Amino acid sequence: MPRRSTRLTFAVLATGAGVFSMLQSLIAPALPTVQHALHTSQSTATWVMTAYLLSASIFTPILGRLGDLVGKKRTLVGVLVVLTLGCLLAALAPTIGVLIIARVVQGIGGALFPLSFGIIRDEFAASRVSPSISNLSAVIAAGGGVGIVAAGPIVSALDYRWLFWIPVVIVAITALIAFRYVPESPSRAEGRVNWLGAALLSGWLVALLLPLSQAGNWGWTSVRVIGLFAAAVVLFALWLLAEARSRHPLIDLRIMRLRAVWTTNAAGLLFGAGMYALWSFLPGFVQTPRSAGYGFGASVTSAGLLMLPMLIAMFFSGVLSGRLEPVVGAKRLLITGAALGAVACGILAAWHEQQWQVATSAGIFGLGIGLAFASMANLIVRSVPPEQTGAASGMNANIRTIGGSIGAAVTSVLVTSRLQPSGLPYASGYTHGFALLAVLLLGASLAALLVPALHGRHATAGVVRASDAPALAQTTAEAEPVTSG
Repeated sequence: MPRRSTRLTFAVLATGAGVFSMLQSLIAPALPTVQHALHTSQSTATWVMTAYLLSASIFTPILGRLGDLVGKKRTLVGVLVVLTLGCLLAALAPTIGVLIIARVVQGIGGALFPLSFGIIRDEFAASRVSPSISNLSAVIAAGGGVGIVAAGPIVSALDYRWLFWIPVVIVAITALIAFRYVPESPSRAEGRVNWLGAALLSGWLVALLLPLSQAGNWGWTSVRVIGLFAAAVVLFALWLLAEARSRHPLIDLRIMRLRAVWTTNAAGLLFGAGMYALWSFLPGFVQTPRSAGYGFGASVTSAGLLMLPMLIAMFFSGVLSGRLEPVVGAKRLLITGAALGAVACGILAAWHEQQWQVATSAGIFGLGIGLAFASMANLIVRSVPPEQTGAASGMNANIRTIGGSIGAAVTSVLVTSRLQPSGLPYASGYTHGFALLAVLLLGASLAALLVPALHGRHATAGVVRASDAPALAQTTAEAEPVTSG
């Protein structure tokens, strides 16, 4: 039962997670400005994004597991303090190297997602868990949209450094309130951090994501790219072996084999591929000069405003999903969300000559993001034992990120495979890219069909489903018994 104000706890969690989500996309539109201000090359400036991606991918599941072990509130406060320091360092960074280091520090904030979901599960009344997770997911999804929309006005009115000064103030206040008012969760996992598993997990994630993000600069057939992909395969196999043999695995592979978990993760991989790729390439499309035969020659600010329907729609649908989930079930919401994303990208592939067409597609896509984010979080949280919440939800966030890297890399190949004499892509590149994203999101919707129904009237938050309990019991003697209510 909740011991303190859950409203204040939710406000703290939503603020921290929302700011981190905003930082994911806030810097992307300002990269040319950063490149010019810090006197660096375009290829070096891209490391501002790559460093953040790699850091978040590594620390999200590791710190999510640490929260399960030593306390979610304690870990949450520590992560908020580190995120504040990372933003402060970025705001003061005199060189691109220091800014890249600051982004590595900021990436540690990725642990806010699994920690927040775990605290909600532990502290909120069972009837409030699903709506609260949906609302938090809406904030997380909308945070990415806020970054795209707000970057232009902030840079134009102030300076790119204010992209970090503003979060410094917000996150610092949030950390103080969290320390004073957020209760420590009573649910703790037994064991310790498997540092070998953490090292191997970090190794294969870096070996996979680094070439995906840098292949455009290095070349897909370069020795570095092929070598890193090979290393990723080897390290992934070693990680699986180490986790399977460990008494205290970082990521319990037996939990990951639960049908509700692996099917949701499969849908998350494909959905992440479509979502992050669209976020990466749609602003560039609308900023392309009309002389290229497409695009609208929009400024960074105007491009952000075209994304505003997406921001509004994703927040609205994310909040609405909390009311719909007890009625229709998280599975159907995930199917619908992915399908809406596929429809939006299909519309973009066929019709993108007018700004209203892009804005309408963005709005439809936003509806899909809100539904999908909330339903994936609910499916994961409600399908694993309480002591596995942080690790399992952290891996789901990671898998979406991996999907996003793959989707962005493949879309980049399609968009930039043929260039005009001016150096700009042909319109057909974007058309093929949007069509690919529609296929990926349709695949996410089909994958969601395999998710077992987890209906709000038949399952309580924080309980392993009865249909999955035998599978879990067969693989671990420590499986939590299924309860009802």
